Amino acid sequence: MTIQEKLEHFQSFCLQDARTQSAKLLDDYKEQLERDLNDHKEEANRRAKMRLQLESEKTTHEINKELAIGQIQLRRTVDAKQHDLKDKLFSDVRGQLEAFFATPAYTKLLRDWILQAKDVAGGSDLVVYIDPADADKLSALAYDTGAHLKVSEYPFGRGARAVIPQKNILIDNSFDEKLAEAQRTFQFHVVPKEVAHG
Repeated sequence: MTIQEKLEHFQSFCLQDARTQSAKLLDDYKEQLERDLNDHKEEANRRAKMRLQLESEKTTHEINKELAIGQIQLRRTVDAKQHDLKDKLFSDVRGQLEAFFATPAYTKLLRDWILQAKDVAGGSDLVVYIDPADADKLSALAYDTGAHLKVSEYPFGRGARAVIPQKNILIDNSFDEKLAEAQRTFQFHVVPKEVAHG
């Protein structure tokens, strides 16, 4: 298994674990909100029965309006909870990445990315930028890969970026970019209880 596959497996495992925990929290939270919504519906129906003979049309209109507001509030509450859980999830992922950055596997990953960039460049000029936090790895990586390496002026969350000017190519293996993309595309998938327990 390559380091990229290990990284993808590690990332998949972390995200799946977080999704499972988030789904359980969302299920519990959704159950409570559904109970609240059911209580709200029962109260609205009781009021409707009392007014049915004199104001049936008005009452129906008001019930529909209240239910719509309740659903909007429920959606806002669920959305806010998902946003909070997503922030917590990616905060946990960042914490796990910080631990990963201190391992030899991270240095090997950088070396592999640099060598892959050299393969893409072929014989073309190539400049590889590493994050300022990895400046201590510059000499060893340059020696191991034979690539022209520079420490970037701006931090990009670790990883590496390679520029091949002749081919107008930027290879962005920065963790800031990878995390930003994961956060942009991440969605909670709530599994109905019948499927989850079936």
